[in-house]
Amino acid sequence: MAIQKRSARRTVAFILVDHALALNLNGPAEVFSVADHLLGKDGGYDMVFLSEAGGPIRTSCGIVVSTERLDAVNIAGLDTLIVVGGPTAESLPRDAALVRWVRRASKKARRTCTVCKGAFLLGAAGLLDGRRVVTHWCEVERLQALYPKARVELDPIYLRDGGIWTSAGMSAGIDLALALVEDDYGRRISLGVAKEMVIFLHRSGGQAQFSSALAAQTRLGAGSSHSKMAELPAWIMNHLDADLSVEGLAKSVGMSPRTFARNFTRWHGGTPAKLVQDLRVEAACRHLETGDSEVKRIADTCGFGDEERMRRAFIRRLGIPPAAYRDRFGSRSSAQYG
Repeated sequence: MAIQKRSARRTVAFILVDHALALNLNGPAEVFSVADHLLGKDGGYDMVFLSEAGGPIRTSCGIVVSTERLDAVNIAGLDTLIVVGGPTAESLPRDAALVRWVRRASKKARRTCTVCKGAFLLGAAGLLDGRRVVTHWCEVERLQALYPKARVELDPIYLRDGGIWTSAGMSAGIDLALALVEDDYGRRISLGVAKEMVIFLHRSGGQAQFSSALAAQTRLGAGSSHSKMAELPAWIMNHLDADLSVEGLAKSVGMSPRTFARNFTRWHGGTPAKLVQDLRVEAACRHLETGDSEVKRIADTCGFGDEERMRRAFIRRLGIPPAAYRDRFGSRSSAQYG
C-alpha cells in the first residue's frame, strides 16, 4: 500500500500484535480522527494500521482490525509510529521481524510512541536505553528488570524523551494522542478534540497515572479481613484535617496503635504517614486544578498545617511546588487556550 501524503498532513502508523488491547488502539485513533475533522484543510492525519503479516488482528475484547503488512508501506512516508500494547508485545525477542522493523522505521519517523505494554517492544528494539519511559503501573518493575538501561518511572501518564514518547495503561493512550496533537497543531486544537470527545479533563503528562487512594484501598482490601481497615483510605480523604497520626488512625478503625501499625505495614507495605501525605497531595491537586482558592487555604483544608509543609510535600511527590502545579494543570491555564 503506497501512502499518499497530502500537504501539511501527517501519517500515523499503528503497530498491532495479536490480542492488542482495543482501547489502546481505538482511543488514540479517535483522537486523530476528531483532530482531522476539526483541522479541515489546515492539516490533519492519515492513519494506517500495520501488523507483521497483515490481515485481521483480533484484539483483546474480540474486535477484529484489518491491517496491512509491514512491507506494504514506505517507511519514509511515516510521521509517527504508535506501538499498541498487548500481551504478545512483552515477549518478542530482539531479533523478531516486528522488532527489527520498528527499530528501522523509528530512524525514519519523526517520533515513535507506545501505549501501555508497547514499551516492551521498544525495549527489545533497544530504543529505551538511557531514556525516561513509562508503562502501565503494574509492569514498571518488570520493564525495568528486562531493560535496565531505561529509566522507568512509576507516576507519569506519559513521557516524552527526545523522539520517543511512552504512555501508561489503557486510557493514558488518549492523553498521549492529545499531547501529540497539541505538539503538532497547538493546544487550542487538542482542547477542541477533548471537548468533542467529552473528556472531562485533558490531563498533562506530569500528573500521576493512578490514585494513591485506589492503590491503597486495593492493597488493604486484599490483605485485610478487617472491614474498617479496607475503608481507611476513603475515611482519610473525608477527614484530611483530622488527627491522622498513628494514634488517630488506629482509633478510627478500633485498634490499638501498636496493633494498627503492625497490621498496616503487613497489609499495605508502606507507612501510615506516607499514605496520609500522598492523599493530602492528591486532594490539594484537585483544588489547584479546578478552583481558585489561595494556596494557604488549600493547605489548611487538606491538613498540611501551613504552606511550607505543603510545598515540601509537593516537591517530594511531584517535583514541583503547588504554584507551578496550578500554572501547569489549573483550569485557568487551560481556559486561555479555549
